[in-house]
Amino acid sequence: MKVEKLNLTYILFLALVSAMGGFLFGYDWVVIGGAKPFYEPYFSITNLPAAQGWALSSALVGCIVGASISGVLADKYGRKIPLVLAAVLFIISAFGTGYSSSFTEFIVYRIVGGVGIGLASTISPMYIAEISPSKYRGQFVALNQLTIVVGILGAQIVNWCIAETVPTQEAEALALASWNVSTGWRWMFWAELAPALLFFILLFFIPESPRFLASNNKKDKALDILFKIGGAAYATKEVNAICQTPQIKTTATEKDDRNFNSRLYPIMLIGIVLAIFQQWCGINIIFNYAQEIFSAAGYSVGDMLFNVVITGGVNLIFTVLAIRKVDSWGRRNLLLFGSIGLAFVYALLGGAYYFEFQGWPILLLVVCAIAIYAISLAPVTWVVISEIFPTRIRGRAMSLATFSLWVASFVLVFTFPLLNEALGAYGTFWAYSIICILGYFFIKNKLPETKGKSLEEIENILLKK
Repeated sequence: MKVEKLNLTYILFLALVSAMGGFLFGYDWVVIGGAKPFYEPYFSITNLPAAQGWALSSALVGCIVGASISGVLADKYGRKIPLVLAAVLFIISAFGTGYSSSFTEFIVYRIVGGVGIGLASTISPMYIAEISPSKYRGQFVALNQLTIVVGILGAQIVNWCIAETVPTQEAEALALASWNVSTGWRWMFWAELAPALLFFILLFFIPESPRFLASNNKKDKALDILFKIGGAAYATKEVNAICQTPQIKTTATEKDDRNFNSRLYPIMLIGIVLAIFQQWCGINIIFNYAQEIFSAAGYSVGDMLFNVVITGGVNLIFTVLAIRKVDSWGRRNLLLFGSIGLAFVYALLGGAYYFEFQGWPILLLVVCAIAIYAISLAPVTWVVISEIFPTRIRGRAMSLATFSLWVASFVLVFTFPLLNEALGAYGTFWAYSIICILGYFFIKNKLPETKGKSLEEIENILLKK
């Protein structure tokens, strides 16, 4: 039997280009947190909690829309065209948000960017999963999370570098005459234009997903791409495996197998619950409400901007570790570790707020929570939901799971101020701790291990459960 010789350099190029959607997702998602202390006085919403919440969560409306349409686009037009559309939307959003002169304009462009996030967050990991060999799939898909984290850290560093030193007096810090308030926050959004344009250009140098092509009777094109990835023997084996899966072997009278049916409901449940849990575990609150969380711990606005850079660095380090270990430690083990680890840290964090600790203890616990999340739930959730769905309906299934993720994220971001007011910071983190415990038991009971298995093997295992 001929030994396969994988072209890992080529696979890495394809994965990194696709994963730039993740970078823009991370940047666009977090840049608003650093700009928040400055655009709020500009738009005169400093004392309007509803408007503040809408500014932060409006992009999530776009995410929900983007996720909703991503499946239809991916299954009809392939994986590449929706990524090009996402790049265009990121470009429009980056320019328009920074250019906005009214709060309404600001919201519209945030929603446009959210649509781009919804598309990229669905299609990027799906594309990477479909071009990656089984042995390395976890690592390559996790690259998407790495670029998200790099995007987050990039936004945090950009915000910190652009913002001029903030005076300690609140009246001066928020004065409309300050450069931060009049102009600085605009450059935080405009900085996204460079990577967005690069993403748009590089997309024209990658091929369509070979699994999409093979499942749509374009075997020759699929073979050409798979040949570049792993040679003739690899290409033939992969195309044969794709065409032999139950969802592909359909006759004219069996075409309803392309749609969801009762056999797929348990798989869909796993994907949807994992997607929701990744958000409801609560970690994104730290990124979106960094000002409130660190202010409650006694930090100034200037200290807050520096602290989020620290947390971003930790996020990056542990995401790199996750990439190295996801194919050896396994998806299920990492998810179980993340669930119980976050539950424990949140319990301690709630206690720290309850007993009114301030300063470094809060920062230390926040860093621990981010480290645990970065090595487990953050990357592994995307890996699992990109590989558990059958090829024929992967676009729509990923779309539904990602749609659920962004609805959950919207609920999380929108309800945090309400929970924080009703329960206090300590009660809110204790609530997230309980959610993490529930997530632990769901994963333990419902999710099989998928490391080292081809997408077609995973499909057969889950369809037989």
